[in-house]
Amino acid sequence: MDVIGRFCKIYTDICQISPDDLEHIYADDILFIDPITTHHGIDEVKRYFSNLLTQAESCKFDIADIFTCSPNGTEEHPSSHSKVTHIANWTMTLTLKDSDKQITLDGTTQLGVSDDSIIYHKDYYDLGEMVYEHVPILGFVVKKIKGKLAK
Repeated sequence: MDVIGRFCKIYTDICQISPDDLEHIYADDILFIDPITTHHGIDEVKRYFSNLLTQAESCKFDIADIFTCSPNGTEEHPSSHSKVTHIANWTMTLTLKDSDKQITLDGTTQLGVSDDSIIYHKDYYDLGEMVYEHVPILGFVVKKIKGKLAK
């Protein structure tokens, strides 16, 4: 199974893996970016996932599509010499411990693969939908603002 297959398998439910399993898909010098923060290196990514695993009851990704990018020289990331080689579209379903509420979120991930390892991972999703809308008063305000902007 290639690294994209292993990526899909690990992200089926990341609460069923150990942080050490991430070494099977990510390179030692992985650059992992999401709307919250940036992690440099496998050790930082493993710490990030360790923290998530202490807070989440379940975190499943339904990966709808994975597209292979054609090299055209324009996808180069400024802080690495990797190119984006794959785009994954997904829906995440997250259940936090001590909560029966599920958070469902659509997103996209850019991946850079080299030597059967992921060297670049960048997530795109609506942080407001994931976090802010679930804080009681703030969530009400964010939803009202979104509603007004949608008109």
